Amino acid sequence: MYKFTYGMPTTLIVGSNCLVENSDVFRKYGHHALIVTGTHSSKLNGSLEDSILALENENIRYTIFDKVEEDPTLETVERAYVENRDKDIDFILAVGGGSAIDAAKAIAILFRNGISAKEILSLRNLTGIPLVAVPTTAGTGSETTPYAILTLHEEKTKRNIGQSIFPDVAFLDARYTLNMPFSITASTAVDAFTHLAEGYLNTRANLLSDTLAEKGLKLFGECVPALKSRECDIDIREKLLLTSSIAGMVIAQTGTSLPHGMGYALTYEKGVPHGTANGILYPGYLRIFKKTEKLTRLLSLIRMDSIDALSAFFKDILDFEVQLSDEEIRRYVEGLLSNEKKLRNHPERVSRDELISIYKNMLKK
Repeated sequence: MYKFTYGMPTTLIVGSNCLVENSDVFRKYGHHALIVTGTHSSKLNGSLEDSILALENENIRYTIFDKVEEDPTLETVERAYVENRDKDIDFILAVGGGSAIDAAKAIAILFRNGISAKEILSLRNLTGIPLVAVPTTAGTGSETTPYAILTLHEEKTKRNIGQSIFPDVAFLDARYTLNMPFSITASTAVDAFTHLAEGYLNTRANLLSDTLAEKGLKLFGECVPALKSRECDIDIREKLLLTSSIAGMVIAQTGTSLPHGMGYALTYEKGVPHGTANGILYPGYLRIFKKTEKLTRLLSLIRMDSIDALSAFFKDILDFEVQLSDEEIRRYVEGLLSNEKKLRNHPERVSRDELISIYKNMLKK
């Protein structure tokens, strides 16, 4: 007997130039948009220019907040709100990678509720003003998830803000990913893969999430040769962008699992990009599984014949250098042991020694 709930409130509009060609979508959201983006990439890849053109086509005013950093903080979210709260903002247009979209989700909540950024972490069931996303990387899938991951300096980590905020609409145009450096292309692609894998190998997986996960894994597998050769044309980048959005749909239902909980410390303390931090933990993570039927299926979908082959692939395409002391491993494991949600999502009981082994079997260059 099947028993599950599936919801995906985000409308996806996909294709080259889809943002400008479908600018009428913005009409129902109001007369003044706050564009939330980073400092450089959206200006270089054409996504900001197209966003402005789309809004101007509909005679919608806009204000630009372009100070979102990689791994955005509560302080940045607060700044965006404080600087613009008196401007009659009707909706948010997030243009950029996961950092911009995640920050925009939190900013939308502040505009709706008029609270401080810290209150987002303690209050429950908050909603935001309308949010439209234009992803320019193919990795986080934030355009199809309810999550917003922020850096919390007081806790010395990154974590989800604990609210459920889906974009109303997301425009997927792979042209905006064409000028990404390969190191970012690879890290974000691995991030998308880890979302698919952790959603697939998850206690909360269901018929529909698995159907999506298997399609996303197959698309990722089709991109493996291009990633190996470092030749990612527009067709490959479109597949990676769809893989990322599909992966977001999967974890919107299941959440992520152990590698994400373990990788945040590597990002916060060691400066390892998020997707890379997840990926280098995979050799140890996959080897702790006792029931391997689904794992075998996963490897076949991505055209890998073993965990070793996947590890070699990650080692080849990812740029990283991480060394951990025994004390750091102990501290990171204790942190994960307090994260009941990540532990609960793993389908088998996991021991402290197994978590230690994941860190100790981390990929090394």
